[in-house]
Amino acid sequence: MNKIAIALAGLLLCGSNAFAADGNARELFQRIDTNGDRELEFSEIQALRAQMFDRMDVNRNGALDPGEVQAAVEQVKSKRDIQARFAGLQTEARRMDRNGDGKISRDEFTAAIPDRLLQADTDADGALSIAEMRALRRQ
Repeated sequence: MNKIAIALAGLLLCGSNAFAADGNARELFQRIDTNGDRELEFSEIQALRAQMFDRMDVNRNGALDPGEVQAAVEQVKSKRDIQARFAGLQTEARRMDRNGDGKISRDEFTAAIPDRLLQADTDADGALSIAEMRALRRQ
């Protein structure tokens, strides 16, 4: 997993400061901002989360079972320089399982916007402006 993918995982899975730490934050922002409006709309974040889900759903059954979640956590944890940034990943995974069946469906995964990102949207417009992202990076 390259640094951009790690930063993306941190941002989309748990609102981690991995985004702030990655030297390619601008490139990452541009990858997520598919409509080029210089804001990260939550719909853009959700579209990328759907792509992430598809990569994580190894057995292609439409749900992330505990083993697949643990594999994703372990892949991220194997990167020594970012281990501490993902402490909340398993907690976030449990929060995504809204129906409590022990699995995370594609809809549950895609719909979940980390609380940290929701709070960063200070004008509540459903998007993160560059200013809001800068404030998030400083936290």
